[in-house]
Amino acid sequence: MTDKFKTVPSPVGTLTLVASDAGLIAILWENDRPGRVKLRDREEAPEHPVLVETARQLDEYFAGKRTSFNVPLDFRGTDFQKSVWAALLTIPFGETRSYGAIARQIGRPSASRAVGAANGRNPISIVAPCHRVIGGNGALTGFAGGLAAKELLLGIERARS
Repeated sequence: MTDKFKTVPSPVGTLTLVASDAGLIAILWENDRPGRVKLRDREEAPEHPVLVETARQLDEYFAGKRTSFNVPLDFRGTDFQKSVWAALLTIPFGETRSYGAIARQIGRPSASRAVGAANGRNPISIVAPCHRVIGGNGALTGFAGGLAAKELLLGIERARS
């Protein structure tokens, strides 16, 4: 089965949205590291309903008019990765959590580094808000979209909350 994609402009660069019939699979960054997110064959489908709705909600988010997303998600990864990504969805808009806090939340208190690795492979950036995960000392740490994008996303949320 072939997944569908469309590209959309954003304040953090061109984003590539990828979906299946079940839901959103990925939001890829303009200069995303090849292979960071494992994907099947894709074909462009700018009118795919999940992609159209995701683009609309992202536009509202960037305009400061949306604080949560409600598109169907189709996470693809290991059980551990999916548990980390599910935990990301519980971080409230405008708040942050440390890697250690996420590790404790999923019942793996000594797995901060593994949480960091799973966070770095989060396929659905922004919607599954990996930008809200920071170092235990409060510092901004690695982000697939780059630290400038992470800072911009957190700034959008601080301004609204």
